[in-house]
Amino acid sequence: MRKPLVTLSCTLGLTGSLLATGCAAQTVDASSPPQASSIRPTEPTVHSDATRAPVSPTPTRPARTRPAPPPATKSAAHRPHKALLDVTYESGTPDSGIPGLAATNATAPDAAGVISPGSGSRRGIMHKVTLGDDGYVSNGAPRSESATDRVPAGRFQVGDERRYEFSVLLKDWQAYKEGDPVSGDILFQAKPANSNPPSFFLSAQRNAILFRNPGLDRQTPVVADYRPYIGRWMRFRIDVRWADDDTGYYKVSALLPGQKAFQLKKVYTRTTTWLPVNPSEHGYLKWGLYRPDSSLERGCVKTRIVHHDNIRVTELP
Repeated sequence: MRKPLVTLSCTLGLTGSLLATGCAAQTVDASSPPQASSIRPTEPTVHSDATRAPVSPTPTRPARTRPAPPPATKSAAHRPHKALLDVTYESGTPDSGIPGLAATNATAPDAAGVISPGSGSRRGIMHKVTLGDDGYVSNGAPRSESATDRVPAGRFQVGDERRYEFSVLLKDWQAYKEGDPVSGDILFQAKPANSNPPSFFLSAQRNAILFRNPGLDRQTPVVADYRPYIGRWMRFRIDVRWADDDTGYYKVSALLPGQKAFQLKKVYTRTTTWLPVNPSEHGYLKWGLYRPDSSLERGCVKTRIVHHDNIRVTELP
């Protein structure tokens, strides 16, 4: 006895940029002769009343098919496909309504708070550090930073590929003058947990914004001169492959006022991006203001304020 064959009848459809396929199984007797075509014209309708004219057969329209999606372009192939974390502060709260997101560990009442407007939005967050005041000290240093250590979507580990985007505004920022002490104010950093130094950070130093990889002693200016942008929103993008060998990379881009698209500033390839000093199973993000080298004794600016908004973490394909 011949076994029945199973055929599949499929339809194709497009949903956004994804190709959706639906199939239905159909059992066919193998002993039956194959059909010449799956589409047949409708047979004429015959009426029992001989006085009525026969009805002409209804022509069958050819099956409609959707065109295949165009091949992916280079930019589409590298487009992120999954947003993991989106911190907008539209909730009106310093944690942006995200469980576990710390706004600051500093105790001063104005060390952190929601501001309005944000970067193209209603709200953002402010961080403030005043030197010589214990209310702006946390973990033994002058800092006020938000952190994702307790937010699973804000963590990373070896093997992850991530895109980090965030907007920064230097509020009433006092620019560097010749003869001023040189110190860096860290605005954004990614670091392994367990009291490790950062894997990378962006800092305002002299009159530039620098991207720095401390473990490999590399740095590059992302904004050569931030003075024209004081009090204006700047946006940054950092693509990373987290690796404990030379398969890692950094791609650093900036979008400044007046620009329509991100400008690639620096690419580091064949780079070890995971270099914890202490054992660590994951890393996390911090944004706000960290002033590790600043003090009143050195003559540094006493108070700094920075705004952040639209911090976004995306999984790269």
